[in-house]
Amino acid sequence: MRITVEQIDLWRQLKKETEVLEFKEARNQYDTPRLLEYCVAIGNEGGGHLILGIRDKMPRVVVGTKAIENPGGMSEKIFNTVNFRVHIEEVSHSDGRVVVLSIPGRPQGSAFHLDGKYLMRIGESLQPMSEDQLRRIFSEKEPDWLEEPAKTRQGAANLLELLNVNLFFQNLNIPVPPTVEEIMRRLSNERLIDDEGGGAYTIRRIAALLLAYDLREFPELSRKAPRVTVYRGASKLTDPTDNIVGTMGYAVGFPGLVKYVNDRIPHREIIEDGLRKNMSVIPAIAVRELLANALVHQDLGVTGTSVTVEIFENRVQVASPGAPIVPVDRLIHEVRSRNERLADFMRRLGVCEERGSGIDKVVDAAESLHLPAPDFRVMQDRTVCTVYGPRDFSDMDREDRIRACYQHCALKWETTGRMTNQTLRKRFKLPESKTHLVSQVIAATLESGWIKLDEKAGTSKKFARYVPAWV
Repeated sequence: MRITVEQIDLWRQLKKETEVLEFKEARNQYDTPRLLEYCVAIGNEGGGHLILGIRDKMPRVVVGTKAIENPGGMSEKIFNTVNFRVHIEEVSHSDGRVVVLSIPGRPQGSAFHLDGKYLMRIGESLQPMSEDQLRRIFSEKEPDWLEEPAKTRQGAANLLELLNVNLFFQNLNIPVPPTVEEIMRRLSNERLIDDEGGGAYTIRRIAALLLAYDLREFPELSRKAPRVTVYRGASKLTDPTDNIVGTMGYAVGFPGLVKYVNDRIPHREIIEDGLRKNMSVIPAIAVRELLANALVHQDLGVTGTSVTVEIFENRVQVASPGAPIVPVDRLIHEVRSRNERLADFMRRLGVCEERGSGIDKVVDAAESLHLPAPDFRVMQDRTVCTVYGPRDFSDMDREDRIRACYQHCALKWETTGRMTNQTLRKRFKLPESKTHLVSQVIAATLESGWIKLDEKAGTSKKFARYVPAWV
């Protein structure tokens, strides 16, 4: 399909670039190696467009470009280098020449690469894919683990004893169908079960994992149940006071899991508005979102392990199998999901909220209560998220302060704001007399490469604003 001026102008109106749409000014030329990298990365995101001759910041002014004077020759060069064809065309916009590269998506089960580098888009930057991401792509031609049978040849009556179907309809705000046949038809239409004929049904793993009354009825899934361990102090050196493993499907057992964890987090007494209050050292919203995030985004292909929760007197650690499919520094407002069908059902059933908001809420809850910044780490074959109880600024080490500064900056960016010395000072709950300490934190974070100056704010230190380094 030929790209029109009208299509160009529609793209220009988008508030943000996406993983599959990139603008470059490129008035005179554009670096060929970089162009090849973008072709690979955009192709790995499912295909899209690289547009030259338009500024990438709003308002996206058409400046015109002299790059790629020979579209056919460049298309051939791209094909000879990366082994897939990119269609390149010139569009005569009233404000100047625009060049559009239409990049195909990668084939299922394979990924594009440039000299062995498998690239992807993360925000406005290009980064190499992790081994975990590549394994996920290369296994796409294999059957989806969640869609495989958990139990076969089940009669309708037995199926209703195994799965909490009433909760399914209740949480979707749908009246329970009046007949068993209609219930089975709805579950089949949702691809939770398969009708084998003759009154027999197959229960898919996704249905059991979500709706099982008891996961022990599904032996291969019982190891996917979350485990909670409670310790008396701040380390694992003492014997745990509680150590339980869940037995219900995720949607069925989630409210109980959240309550169990919150009830065992230490509380402290505070005085607010002249009244004494007993308050958890960890925000309840942070616990809920971390648990939902861990269940939804775990790597279900990792065997012999499950989501684990460890509660200490000063922190809570939630670990999920597998590395995240995006770098941990981009988890704020990231919307990618490893298990999209599972995530979609968890949202529809009320376990998760709007897409991509979970980690934002965890970070925002910590900021609102002036707690240390949550810590997200990849450790061997698992991702560990730690949320901390109260700690004064003076008791935070350099790493704590830099992490808090970066997360505050990223959260500000995602909510269309900008970090300043003043906003970070308020985040740390410091008086104006401590402005110099905040400046030191900003300087350390700049030096670490996590943030950068917002060029639009000018060079004045007094009015300096900061954005994440990946912007």
